[in-house]
Amino acid sequence: MAYFIFTKNLDDQLGTLYRIAENESDFNNLNLPQSTYEIIQDSNDNFLSVKLGTKNVVKYHSDSIVYETYSYVFSTEKQLKDYINSFKDQISLFLNANPNHPLFSRWNNYKNQLSNVNTSTIVDWKTSQLDKSLEKYFNDLGQTSLNILQIP
Repeated sequence: MAYFIFTKNLDDQLGTLYRIAENESDFNNLNLPQSTYEIIQDSNDNFLSVKLGTKNVVKYHSDSIVYETYSYVFSTEKQLKDYINSFKDQISLFLNANPNHPLFSRWNNYKNQLSNVNTSTIVDWKTSQLDKSLEKYFNDLGQTSLNILQIP
């Protein structure tokens, strides 16, 4: 089972998803004060859909999660580069503050993967766009794919 972590006491409020964890080990490595958050377990399929950006979490109600179908579109190379740079900045914050964290190497490796993306070869930006999330793009290539909501 996967874990979805929300701001506590905000049932039926939009935008309260804080983090996601693929399994119990990842959840435990988030080091969250559990009394501060509403933690809901859900299927691995729903986790994967959120992680890859094909579903978006709308809100939670009691112990269930409301999802909507979602699709990314990067219409310019600059949009994709900005997304990658923002993601790398968030990873750097984690890495700089947690050099001894059990998931340090996972996130350091992913930051390196992001740094090595050649955005100009993903699509022909003059005639097309990337009509999926970067995470889905990586997953489709068989590469490591992590979501910003997984950062501890």
